[in-house]
Amino acid sequence: MEQRERHTGATVLVVEDEPSIADVLAIALRHHAFEVVTAGGVRQAQVLAERARPDVALLDVMLPDGDGRALGRVLRSQLPETAVLFITARDAPAEVVGALRIGDDYITKPFNVDEVVARIQAVLRRTRPSPAGDVLPVPPPLRHRDLELDETTYEVRRAGRAVQLTPTEYALLRFLVRNAGRVVSKEQLLRHVWRYEHSAESTVVETYVSYLRRKLDPLGPPLITTRRGVGYGLT
Repeated sequence: MEQRERHTGATVLVVEDEPSIADVLAIALRHHAFEVVTAGGVRQAQVLAERARPDVALLDVMLPDGDGRALGRVLRSQLPETAVLFITARDAPAEVVGALRIGDDYITKPFNVDEVVARIQAVLRRTRPSPAGDVLPVPPPLRHRDLELDETTYEVRRAGRAVQLTPTEYALLRFLVRNAGRVVSKEQLLRHVWRYEHSAESTVVETYVSYLRRKLDPLGPPLITTRRGVGYGLT
């Protein structure tokens, strides 16, 4: 019997102006027990997002009435718990980095539908809270030097000052804190933070490390070190 990862109750907003692509994505996601709402443009997506409050927004970058990246910024501001993934035909490094500044992942066209589903599942594993009804003990904050991560509220403070992180940035920092004193490789980060089963040629790790540095370094001495050719660690 086929074994499928279940995300019952998780809602995906698919924003794609090509009906055939939107239909294929919707069918595949529903097959994996997702709730799916679809929109063909920016304005319709904003209305549906406010109504459905999706767990994931899967956004085409080029839309007939606007830019998917601008829509991603709006969703990130209005629905901070919604993960944002971009689908784009543009694979130039500058385009990829621009998308990752806003969203949690990106997928280039042409794409494999199974890959899209797997990427969404990976994002949900690292961003979605435990199902309602699970009563868990309150864990103590994670601490490293002047850094504190509250694993109940997902708040981060450095030297007593709040640091606003996206879900993916938080997951990356948490993994580094839990492995403080070690150097972790890019492959380990892709596997444990992004949940990629296979190491892919991707700049996603380097990009998110740079985001963390921009947010943490102004508040104190640099924390994240790079061991060239090996990986990353916390000083």
